[in-house]
Amino acid sequence: MPSVISTDILIVGAGVAGLWLNARLRRQGFSTVLVESASLGGGQSVKSQGIIHGGAKYALHGALTGASEAIADMPRRWREALKGEGELDLSGVRMLSDAHYLWSPGTLAGNLTSFFASKAVRGRVDQVKGDQLPPALQDKRFKGKVYRLAELVVDVPSVIARLAELAGDSLLAGQHIEPLREGGELIGLKVDGREIRAQRIVLSAGGGTADLLSALGLDQPAMQRRPLHMVLVKGPSLKPLYAHCLGGGPKPRVTVTTHPAADGQWVWYVGGDLAEGDGVTREPAAQIAAAQKELGQLLPWIDLSTAQWATLRVDRAEPLQSGLTRPDNAFLAEQDRLLVGWPTKLALAPDFADRVVNALQRDGIQPSHPAPLPDLPKPPMGVPAWEQLLP
Repeated sequence: MPSVISTDILIVGAGVAGLWLNARLRRQGFSTVLVESASLGGGQSVKSQGIIHGGAKYALHGALTGASEAIADMPRRWREALKGEGELDLSGVRMLSDAHYLWSPGTLAGNLTSFFASKAVRGRVDQVKGDQLPPALQDKRFKGKVYRLAELVVDVPSVIARLAELAGDSLLAGQHIEPLREGGELIGLKVDGREIRAQRIVLSAGGGTADLLSALGLDQPAMQRRPLHMVLVKGPSLKPLYAHCLGGGPKPRVTVTTHPAADGQWVWYVGGDLAEGDGVTREPAAQIAAAQKELGQLLPWIDLSTAQWATLRVDRAEPLQSGLTRPDNAFLAEQDRLLVGWPTKLALAPDFADRVVNALQRDGIQPSHPAPLPDLPKPPMGVPAWEQLLP
């Protein structure tokens, strides 16, 4: 029979949010166990485009939203961590681009007046030209305008790998999770029959959180799923591009990020309005055809004739909002020893950790220095979608 484990904080769900929180707590002296039922980052995290948003995307219609305010400080915090000078030491993590760009086809420049007047972007946007343009837009046929955002794009697999290093011996592969109660009070979890007792239990399992709550006999906080139908393109003619292409509405027409494949080729990972709305209802072949048409119109000088194409359906798991709108901030709900949350975006992982740390401080939870952990079975690393779908 597996031995009983005591720890300060038990976390379930090893995406970037759970891994970031785990590293923050361990740096503060807490003992932790981080349980993952599948692979590290293998849910939403490794399917992310890796953009560390600063809010500009949410102000395209000119209004300063709650999301713009909440997320504005995230690029700075990530940059400090990437330099090894922040709340975590993420030095060694690959930065794919030190900026993200806004790219306006020539006819739309006039629509950006209200956007540039917004407080959300003032002082954080600069126009670029010539050899400052992203490589994919350095063509004489390009007639639009490009603006550099004070954001960045990270290689999510390398973020996950570094956070897994910082996890030390705390990672545990576990499939079957049940509540562990004493006198009706939740005091821990049984993971594959192994009892784990903790001062606090944090659920950060993204789309798996609803099932975890059900296993604990709870139905709150309620979760929503907002679907995307992303497109992946791989080919020898692709050049790096990290940009939102602006349309006429409040959402980017397409959002393109570029990722290194194991064979040395580049992969474009395409989201934005293309991946939402009608894109969600299309079958894969129709979604690829729509992407081919869109990219062919926007980037006619890029030869996509020999490219490989695939689509990926992604469910963004979030706390339930009226009308399935996008939450502005990371979210955390509390019930006795149980804390349940969603970061809502990759960039907001530090905000999610802040909320948990603040709750622990408020409740006077301190490191208790329990016995060292036994040797635990470890979950594997998540594999990027392009390695699975575009071999």
